[in-house]
Amino acid sequence: MSARARVLVVDDELEMAKLVADIARDMGHEPTALTAPLLALPLLEEREFDLIVTDVRMPEIDGIELIERIARFDPRTAIIAMTAFGSIDTAVRAMRAGAFDYLPKPFQPADLALRMERALGQRAMRVELTALRSEVAHRFSISGMIGRSRAIEEVIALVRRVADSPATVLVSGPSGSGKEIVARALHGESRRRGRKFVAVNCAAIPEGLIEAELFGVRKGAYTDARSDRPGMFQEADGGTLFLDEVSELAPPLQAKLLRALQEREVRPVGSVTSEPIDVRVVAATNCDLRAAVAERAFREDLFYRLAVLEIAIPPLKHRTDDILPLAEHFLARAATNAGKPIAGFSGAAVKRLLAYDWPGNVRELENAIERAAALCDGGRISPDDLPEGVRARRGAPDFLEAAADRRMTLEELQREYAQIVLRRAGGKKQRAAALLGVDRRTLQRWFGGGSDGEEGA
Repeated sequence: MSARARVLVVDDELEMAKLVADIARDMGHEPTALTAPLLALPLLEEREFDLIVTDVRMPEIDGIELIERIARFDPRTAIIAMTAFGSIDTAVRAMRAGAFDYLPKPFQPADLALRMERALGQRAMRVELTALRSEVAHRFSISGMIGRSRAIEEVIALVRRVADSPATVLVSGPSGSGKEIVARALHGESRRRGRKFVAVNCAAIPEGLIEAELFGVRKGAYTDARSDRPGMFQEADGGTLFLDEVSELAPPLQAKLLRALQEREVRPVGSVTSEPIDVRVVAATNCDLRAAVAERAFREDLFYRLAVLEIAIPPLKHRTDDILPLAEHFLARAATNAGKPIAGFSGAAVKRLLAYDWPGNVRELENAIERAAALCDGGRISPDDLPEGVRARRGAPDFLEAAADRRMTLEELQREYAQIVLRRAGGKKQRAAALLGVDRRTLQRWFGGGSDGEEGA
């Protein structure tokens, strides 16, 4: 017997809904019965259910479509489909839509109880796998590159192909998209992984100091130079140097960086000789360097020296398949740090995470999950734990959602909306046509009928 579970029963026949709910209750579970199928999805936004038992043939919405939408909403939810119109074809459609099992009516209560236990056991396994997914993804991804979108898979494949090349790499992408993670992956997959990975943010170091930071300084080069000090090129010798925000380098530094890359040697500040270096350089930028070259804000020769190999990371909003794996990874880490037994995200929270555009990309997602873990006082992250901007509802207006539920065509939707406008115009076709931006003859074709008594109005 599984632990007490929340069970949602959806059947337009009241007696059948009550029967299934009674069976669930006798098993020690907490049932909720609905005879209005269209209420199921709004209820799922507010509450989380472990198991859903739904009829397939219902007047308001096709049960197969309901199963598809529930499965998209939260793929971890266990679903059992039942119908009096049993057939192999219906069973196959239900299973493909996302149902765990299929039960023809009439059925024996013991048969339904057994299937419910199996479905809940399957759901428990899914929840456990979800909790472990972050750890597994981290273990088997390239240096923490987590995601399952086609875009990130292509990035990972490219990293593997070019990791051992000595050529410089330019990683581009918006702020917070994970450019340093890609740079570390290149280092971790290369033969240089046993040597240092040195990262420098070119925008964070004052212009007067960055030359010394990059190339080193000799004793006496200036007042505070009391001893020789190696730069980051020397520190990364044999390893990888990551130059973040390389577009922020001033023109004189661009010229010196170009020489270092071409000659594979650096000259410390205050020195009259150069030192050889063996460094793999990975540069990153969140701006369009080609446009900067065209505007003469960045050296063309340096751009081509840096962009021997290019890796572009799309913004998170263009790779939504990565949102949930990343969120689960961040939650596992945040929950451990906070010492909280947080099992995962509610279905409603998952929907909010997937609907948000994430303008701050992966960094914003990480911060949002850390905040949610700190605020969470239950077993799962709910929408209330998420930042206000993330939990705000987004989507189509209610009437469009209802139209989609009814599977209306565009022509049917157009006619129904026109009827609403016509009623509000007091039945006057000419006035309604003006409001709709069409001519009166179009309305007459749609609804028939002759003059509405306002010719020339």
